[in-house]
Amino acid sequence: MSKTSLSAPAGRAKPGSGHLFHRKLPNGTRGRVWWMKYYVHGRPRCESTGTKNEAEARRVLQQRLAAVAKGEPVLPRVDRIKYDEVAQDLRDYYAANGDRSLAEAGYRLAHLGRFFRGRRIAMLTAADVTRYVLKRQAKEAANGTINRELAVLNRMLRLAYENQKLTRLPVLRKLKEAAPRQGFFERDQYEAVCRHLPGDLQVALGIAYAFGWRMQSEVLMLERRHFDLEAGTLRLDPGTTKNADGRVVYLPADLKAELAAQVERVRAQERRLGRIIPFLFPHLRGPYVGRQIRDFRRAWATACKAAGVPGMLRHDCRRTAVRNMVNAGIPERVAMTITGHKTRAVFDRYHIVSPGDLQEAARKMMGYTFGVHSGVPVDSRPLSV
Repeated sequence: MSKTSLSAPAGRAKPGSGHLFHRKLPNGTRGRVWWMKYYVHGRPRCESTGTKNEAEARRVLQQRLAAVAKGEPVLPRVDRIKYDEVAQDLRDYYAANGDRSLAEAGYRLAHLGRFFRGRRIAMLTAADVTRYVLKRQAKEAANGTINRELAVLNRMLRLAYENQKLTRLPVLRKLKEAAPRQGFFERDQYEAVCRHLPGDLQVALGIAYAFGWRMQSEVLMLERRHFDLEAGTLRLDPGTTKNADGRVVYLPADLKAELAAQVERVRAQERRLGRIIPFLFPHLRGPYVGRQIRDFRRAWATACKAAGVPGMLRHDCRRTAVRNMVNAGIPERVAMTITGHKTRAVFDRYHIVSPGDLQEAARKMMGYTFGVHSGVPVDSRPLSV
C-alpha cells in the first residue's frame, strides 16, 4: 500500500499523528487521490484530501493535525469547499428568507465570482481580498461600490462559518469612501424640472420631494389601493420597502388633489382599455399603455437638462425631503418615520445644509447675539447699573 506518514512509524497512527495513503479501489488497484488518516479525541478518522499531489495532500494533513492539537473543531472536507458552493448557499439563504438583498447580492456576486470562482475558501486571505480591490479599482469602480461587494463577501463567509464550512474568518477591511453626495433641490429647481415632465410623473416626483420615498422601489410601485382619498393618506405595505417596514403619511392638500387627479387619469384609461388597472402610475400612452411604469430615466434626464440642472438625480429628492422637514421644525424621529430611515447616522447623511441655510442661521444669530431683528435694535435702552 502506498503510504507516507507524519510523526509516526509506517503503518501506525496515534493521537497527534497521521499518514497519507492511496485507497484501494473495487477493481483491486490503488486510486491516485491521496487519503489521510488521523486521530480526533482518540478516534481514527479517514478523509480524502481531494488532491493527487502529495505535497498538497501533506499540507492538508498538517492543517488537520494542527487543528486537533489546538483543540479546534475539525470539519470534514472544509479544505475542499470552494467559493461557488458558499456563494450558492448565500443565494439560497436570501431566497429562503424572502430577503430583498437577493437582487442586490446578484450583481455584487457577479463581480466577486469573476475573481474568486473556483478558489477554496479555506485558503482565502486578506491578501487575496486586497488583490480583488486593486483589480476593481483598475476597472474604475468607486470605493463605495467595492465596500458593498466586500460586505456581500463578508456575509457569505460568515454564513459558511455558521454552516461549519469554514473554521476561521479572514479580516476584511473597508476602504475609505468619498464624501456622500450633496445634491438637493431648491424649490425653484424642483418646479422647473416638474414643468418639463408629464402630469403623472409630476405627481410621482411630488411624492418623492415631499416624503423622501425612493422613486423606483417605492413611489412607482404604488397601487391605487394605497391611496385613501377620504382619509387623505398614502401608504407602503410592510415588506415592500428597503427596511421591510410599512409607512403611512398624511397628504398635504395640494398633493392630495394631484393624486386624486392622477386616479381619474387612470380610470379614464381603464374605460378606454376595458380592463382594470390597479397601478397608481401606469403608462398612459405608447406601446406599454396600462402597464406599470418601472423607470423614466430618459424623461428625467431630458427634463433636468431643459430646467438647467443637468446631472441631478431623482434620489436627490430624498435628501431634499429630509432637509425640508428638519428646517420646517418636524421632529427628527417623525421625519425618519416618514422617509424610512432606521438609523440616525444615515439620516444625518441625508440632511444637507445649503448656503441659504447658513445665511439664515447668521441672521438668526445676529438677532440673538446682538439684540437686532431685521436690522432694528430690539431694545436700545441703556442698561441700568
